[in-house]
Amino acid sequence: QVQLVESGGGLVQTGGSLRLSCAGSGSISIRTAMGWYRQAPGKQRELVARLDAHGYTNYADSVKGRFFVSRLDNKNTVYLQMTNLMPEDTAVYYCNRLEDPVSWGQGTQVTVSS
Repeated sequence: QVQLVESGGGLVQTGGSLRLSCAGSGSISIRTAMGWYRQAPGKQRELVARLDAHGYTNYADSVKGRFFVSRLDNKNTVYLQMTNLMPEDTAVYYCNRLEDPVSWGQGTQVTVSS
């Protein structure tokens, strides 16, 4: 089965850090433009970080300077390093390809306590 699998979420206190992973399985390659999204309760899913095929990154204003996206091609995995987490970062985090999206995975829950 081809899919993207997110992991690494958890419960942290304000100011803490987490590193999320997004692994491509089956025939899915992450060597393309990838995005990290999040969906908070009662809100629409939003794109918070993007990494294009050449390694250029772009971030939503709400996470700029705190979140950092990277990729390890030999592991077919994209990462989202999150620092200085705040309660408003609480959400389910997902990854997907930006130009040829696949079915959404289960996501990984991030909860930041105040």
